[in-house]
Amino acid sequence: MKKFLIPIGVFALLGLLLAYGLKLDPKRIPSPLIGKPVPAFSLPTVADPTRIVSSESLRGRVYLLNVWASWCTACREEHPILMELSRHKIVPLVGLNYKDKRQDALKWLAELGDPYEMSLSDLNGRVGIELGVYGVPETFLIDQNGIIRYKHIGPISVEDMNKTVLVKIRELLADPSKETSSDKRRQ
Repeated sequence: MKKFLIPIGVFALLGLLLAYGLKLDPKRIPSPLIGKPVPAFSLPTVADPTRIVSSESLRGRVYLLNVWASWCTACREEHPILMELSRHKIVPLVGLNYKDKRQDALKWLAELGDPYEMSLSDLNGRVGIELGVYGVPETFLIDQNGIIRYKHIGPISVEDMNKTVLVKIRELLADPSKETSSDKRRQ
């Protein structure tokens, strides 16, 4: 009888841990890269594979880096919001096309519209991994010094855009030398 108590206890403990884990919001997973430089990269653009863009060449301005893929259904969900952001030209929007075939990415952008100033091709997913991407879409707010100031996991909703993303963008544009409110809370 006693030999059954240990497995039952372990099973009950695992059940409690699973139940607790299911209540957590995956969008609230803190990124260890907040406040750190964007990992160095040099990638071809989707539009022109002979054009290589580096992380260093993007420095000097605030921009959003949106990780997306043509095979990603959640990317379709946020795409109209990115199109709207692009129309307002608040900040440049740079795409990171993640583990996608170039022709599929080009077709997707032709069908749905292209909100990106440029889309970089991360065919093998190395840059996405270095950014700590859990899955697409994910969006990073990068300051003029190439420092990651905010990470949004999952598709951006209208509410996310208005209540969080645009607020953080405006904070950086108002005073680029300052950290965003989320950076201050992390310290």
